[in-house]
Amino acid sequence: MNDAKTVLVVDDSRVSRLMARQFILTKRPGWLVEEAATGEEALVEVQSMTSPTLILVDVNVPGMGGLAAAGHLRAMCPQAHISLVTANVQNTTRNRATEMGIGFMEKPITEARIDALLGALE
Repeated sequence: MNDAKTVLVVDDSRVSRLMARQFILTKRPGWLVEEAATGEEALVEVQSMTSPTLILVDVNVPGMGGLAAAGHLRAMCPQAHISLVTANVQNTTRNRATEMGIGFMEKPITEARIDALLGALE
């Protein structure tokens, strides 16, 4: 197995963060999962992380919002796989994610969706 990797989950819903954490650690028990509830918290948190492998960002988070946060995180962590996580499945949101060079995962967060995302990282 690869060395432990780090994941940042950005979501204002504590339940969503816990579910993502649980699903990730079920598939990758050695990984480290950090959390942030706002875009601003994510920017602070990522500064203390060593090369995050994966960053999941909910579109609807307080403060600067998920799209803006994802843009900043992309600039700060160019090697990380960043994915928007949202129930907003409009084409404009998907297109914006593509333009920013980030992935897109629909909510609700499920074990199958997390498994597919983690599989794509290998």
